[in-house]
Amino acid sequence: MNWKIKRFEELSVAEIYEILKERNEVFIVEQQCPYNDADEKDKNAYHLFCEKQGKIIAYIRILDKGISYDEISIGRVLVHKQYRGNGLARQLMTKGIDYIENVLVENKIRISAQKYLIKFYESLGFKTVSSVYFEDNIPHIEMFYEKTQL
Repeated sequence: MNWKIKRFEELSVAEIYEILKERNEVFIVEQQCPYNDADEKDKNAYHLFCEKQGKIIAYIRILDKGISYDEISIGRVLVHKQYRGNGLARQLMTKGIDYIENVLVENKIRISAQKYLIKFYESLGFKTVSSVYFEDNIPHIEMFYEKTQL
């Protein structure tokens, strides 16, 4: 497995293709949710992903401040179905949070989480900050993370 983090303009054509292919497979096909995945936000994001034999097996995008929220945000969180249940999602999110805190030197993150994943995100330090709302006919909740000062 090979972890990478790149800005949009640093991605190769093959990497962009694999990222979009996997996002479409998970969010449009698997979740049966037709929506426009290519939403222009990718151009203002870091793309953190894990590759195995040229295939994307885990992915998040880290959006710059002001794109979705006033704070940096994480979205499009996915793990290929063949690799779920082995802690890869936790490893992916931990790497993303670490990058935000230690490289981007930011301590606040806001996300729009699918409701069924609330406990997972809470275990990473996120707190619920909204009531349930529907995004693309899927129940979501806004969550907020702030690094605690030691």
